[in-house]
Amino acid sequence: MSEVPNELPTYGEIAAASRGWDLAIEPAELHGALCGWLAAGGEDLTAWPARVLADDELPVPASGSDLDRLRTVSAAQLEDRSFAFELLLPEAGAPTVERAGALLDWCRGFLGGFGLAGGNESGLSEEGREALQDLARLAQAAPEDGDEEEDQDALAEIEEYVRVAVLLLHGDCVLGPRHRKRLN
Repeated sequence: MSEVPNELPTYGEIAAASRGWDLAIEPAELHGALCGWLAAGGEDLTAWPARVLADDELPVPASGSDLDRLRTVSAAQLEDRSFAFELLLPEAGAPTVERAGALLDWCRGFLGGFGLAGGNESGLSEEGREALQDLARLAQAAPEDGDEEEDQDALAEIEEYVRVAVLLLHGDCVLGPRHRKRLN
């Protein structure tokens, strides 16, 4: 069994891979869609772009390619008990408004992927339902320019909240049911 890489490809690498495939989706939204799919219990498939983007014409990413690594690392991070899950966003040096826009795109993608995988509120804990509703509110928001330092602090808090919300939803939809099956 080969070693799974533990680092996501960069935002730029996924942007280049998306352009190479003529995908009309930003890297953050693509990663959000993949994570929504996985968090809702969608299969970890090598042909994930076709499923996650609901386009059967999309090819299978080559093994070891940036798009393949995006899937393998994301799936491994969601399963990791040390909470190492990361969001794919522009690098820290990018303008805050750009990072905020990407975070909102990430949330939109997450909701789409979550819905495509059949995720719904019926099997969620109260906290999970709240987290899903919060992600939906973020997906409807628009970034605004303001005080750069305050915006950076607020964005860091929101990023952390989104990260934890995704892990909570994954726990409700994937880890919890898996654990219950083992007990029965």
